Amino acid sequence: MSYETPDIPEDAPTVLFLGDSITAGLHLPPDQAFPAAVQRQALDYGVPFHIVNAGVSGDTTRGGLNRLDFLLKNTSPDVVVVELGANDALRGQSLTNIETNLKEIIATIHLTDAQVLLLGMNAPTNLGDYAREFGEMYTRISGELDVQLVPSFLDGVGGLPEMNLPDGLHPTPEGHERLAKNIVRPLTSMISTASPLLAPGQRPQGR
Repeated sequence: MSYETPDIPEDAPTVLFLGDSITAGLHLPPDQAFPAAVQRQALDYGVPFHIVNAGVSGDTTRGGLNRLDFLLKNTSPDVVVVELGANDALRGQSLTNIETNLKEIIATIHLTDAQVLLLGMNAPTNLGDYAREFGEMYTRISGELDVQLVPSFLDGVGGLPEMNLPDGLHPTPEGHERLAKNIVRPLTSMISTASPLLAPGQRPQGR
């Protein structure tokens, strides 16, 4: 299935999606990845925005940090959605290093006028204490740096065979639509608050 390109006003806000293969929509056309899906869903709230999909398959928090300065300078986003950490966990990276990288990503974004939407990730439960501490890390970062958090970004998709491709790791088009649904309300609220271009009557009222 393909979608028509949404009609987005030239002066609409820009949202940068900094992430890994989930953001990139691995194995799918770009218009089926969740950044494009949430752009379409946001139009139901009367909140148009341009997307910059900076998803790179296999990326880690360190990789995202290394790319960030270039992306910020070249896109001037109003909001940055950060979807990173899962590959770090799969590689058994130090939680201290992951947290340091995520905090530096957020601090770098905060040097601009952009807001941050942090997407909470989960590590495989068979990793025991590591998995628990990994999930808690996102909540701690959100509180310490005062950023908006979607605590269960993969809710309704992660671990469900019907929502994932045969590899069991990457969402189907339906899975990406669900991921978009998980973040559309907080994202549209942030965009409406950040952008003076949206009149009060255009602010999201729920769905």
